[in-house]
Amino acid sequence: MCGIISSLLYVTMNVVTAMVYAGYSSVSQTVSELSAIDAPTRPLWVSLAIVYSLLMISFGFGVWQSSLSNRYLKITGLLFIVNALIGLFWPPMHQREVLAAGGGSLTDTMHIVFTIVTVPLMMLTIAFGAAALGKRFRLYSIITLTVLIFAGVLTGLESPNISKDLPTPSIGVWERINIGVYMLWVAMFSVSLLRKTKTGSIKNKTINLVS
Repeated sequence: MCGIISSLLYVTMNVVTAMVYAGYSSVSQTVSELSAIDAPTRPLWVSLAIVYSLLMISFGFGVWQSSLSNRYLKITGLLFIVNALIGLFWPPMHQREVLAAGGGSLTDTMHIVFTIVTVPLMMLTIAFGAAALGKRFRLYSIITLTVLIFAGVLTGLESPNISKDLPTPSIGVWERINIGVYMLWVAMFSVSLLRKTKTGSIKNKTINLVS
């Protein structure tokens, strides 16, 4: 249940904080700009993000507990926990105009480093989660990874313009597609795992991956 609630919370965070940030565009601005240094929505975002991370830590622990002898599920649970812990210490970026004026600092560099680390961890989480839950879920996970890669590339093409305070006409759309498909995957993983634990159908997949 923590997996489902956390996904709903993160989507709500994106909607609510964007609405209360005057002049903010969900189409042309990134999610990170909602929590940027001196952004009016930073206190709200950080408060909600802490709740989100705690929910994900609880979820990861729950996945670990339900893993039985399923090695892939154990790894998935650990990856959820690691990602959530990283989120608790995420360094903020400066606002665009500050970066363009040369006001960037170590926190901006670390923001990029955390992003570079987190994206592969998310993809690994999907891969191990797919291996743990069977053929149909693996197919769904492959589709999710494909969308993540495609939207991620499009996000990356526009991202250099942020530090130059140049137009990024669609970066918010591509990034939110990434967020949306991952949050949906977490929710679907939660539902699938919930069903399997209720029916006692989680199997040892350390050797046989055929569901």
